[in-house]
Amino acid sequence: MSNEAEIEQRFWKSLADDRTAMLGLIGSGHSQPMTAQTLHDDSTRGPIWFFTSKETHLVQELNGSQRAMLHFASKGHDLFASVQGDLVTVEDRTLVDRLWSPFVAAWFEGGKDDPKLQLIRFDAEHAHVWLNEHSLFAGVKLLLGRDPKTEYQDKVADIRMQ
Repeated sequence: MSNEAEIEQRFWKSLADDRTAMLGLIGSGHSQPMTAQTLHDDSTRGPIWFFTSKETHLVQELNGSQRAMLHFASKGHDLFASVQGDLVTVEDRTLVDRLWSPFVAAWFEGGKDDPKLQLIRFDAEHAHVWLNEHSLFAGVKLLLGRDPKTEYQDKVADIRMQ
């Protein structure tokens, strides 16, 4: 497996484990925290799903399919990602049923039939992913006469996700 493939696999696993990402439309000037869900295992590509309210600024600005950015940092700060793709609203009760959980239900008083409920799909196209080697390790390598920048090159991936 190539280093790029390994880093991509780590991205999907980290996203599935941590789930919280910042999501926004390109050009809107802001992003908001969202809980990401996938319907695939962490070694494959696929859309990223979010439940939100139709009253959010994000949904109100979303008109058809639009370019969006997802920014992600794992809880341990060992992986960071900036992902571009398309964001679109989805009306599909079967998907709502598959993705529904008690955590989602807590946000919608009317449950799956809440009139404010909106499912959105993010189709990731391109990601830049960084693995974080803690500065302590970089400092130790520097003291040992090694350049930490040369080793860090293997910890960054520019990934085409489609």
